[in-house]
Amino acid sequence: MMMSFDFQCTTRIVFGPGKLSELGAIAETLGGRRALVVSDPGIAAAGHTPRGIESLKNVGLTVALFDGVHENPTTEHVDAGLKAARDLRPDLIVGLGGGSSMDCAKGINFLYSCGGRLHDYWGEGRATGPMLPMIAVPTTAGTGSETQSYALISDADTRVKMACGDKRAAFRAAILDPLLTLTQPPRVTALTGIDALSHAIETYVTKRRSAISLTFSREAWRHLAPNFSRVLAEPQNVNVRGEMQLGACLAGLAIENSMLGAAHALANPLTATCDIPHGEAVALMLPHVIRHNGRHVGQWYRELLQCGRPLNGSFTDNTAPAVLAEWIANLARKAGLAGTLSECDLSPDQIPTLAAAASQQWTAKFNPVEITIADCQRLYESAL
Repeated sequence: MMMSFDFQCTTRIVFGPGKLSELGAIAETLGGRRALVVSDPGIAAAGHTPRGIESLKNVGLTVALFDGVHENPTTEHVDAGLKAARDLRPDLIVGLGGGSSMDCAKGINFLYSCGGRLHDYWGEGRATGPMLPMIAVPTTAGTGSETQSYALISDADTRVKMACGDKRAAFRAAILDPLLTLTQPPRVTALTGIDALSHAIETYVTKRRSAISLTFSREAWRHLAPNFSRVLAEPQNVNVRGEMQLGACLAGLAIENSMLGAAHALANPLTATCDIPHGEAVALMLPHVIRHNGRHVGQWYRELLQCGRPLNGSFTDNTAPAVLAEWIANLARKAGLAGTLSECDLSPDQIPTLAAAASQQWTAKFNPVEITIADCQRLYESAL
């Protein structure tokens, strides 16, 4: 069946070891004179933030740092960053860090450029005018936020995660420097890596999939699937780190063009209400979602498995979902992540509330198979 699409790639991608040094030169091409750098204390302590700021200052930019970002950023973090932006009056924003820093940078840009509250931008295409140019410098290989126009920000009061997206919120440039990922602790490497891998898998089967998104999903899989175990075993291998970072970026491009599915819909309430890290929550739910979907779209999972390593062999439409689901579960266990929700101290009486929340998540509607509240409850029970 012919698949229609409307593809536009806003983000210039600069990849390679040592490319952080080019941040200042890239900022100059965007006309930047005053840059707000959005980062977090851990990235600053690792030395990446100071080196990025130095590159900006070396070409004459005035720079201010907002490093009040924390994991799973909330509206409070964005509001604090907005104050820093108003003090500086920037013409450029740099998100330097993991997905939290990049998403927070987008959130700050929405409010600084367009006004209002972040809730006003919950949804798609709600920016009210031009937004400042931005540069992403990811220090993890996970979210792919550098090539997406969405910011995932939680309401500080309700803890509901809001997806705020607009093509004007996409980064103009992304610097992928694998040397920056060498400082990731092993657990962060595992959590972000499994998240990136889940993006490649979920985007391949969504209702919004297209010829363009499938190209990015397949390429992301080819970079990520053979290297996830390797990056855990060889954390100082720059080539492997580069493969993971490039794969995460390509998976981000797939998300931008096809969205995600039920595994992320089920994972978000686990993070919001149970404090289970996002990557771990996705890893817990993805195998069960693959089995749920596989009864209807087994052919698509088979196609993905046949793209290449590490799962070589003969697969059928019936066997591929189970093989892929078990492989993901084994990867997570080998990475030291929880294998069941019970290990995360989740109790059965929490499931109805979680299921109701999951069914309302935006990504649920893109799942290739309908997901009802009853389905969500059953999938949580399977993971318990």
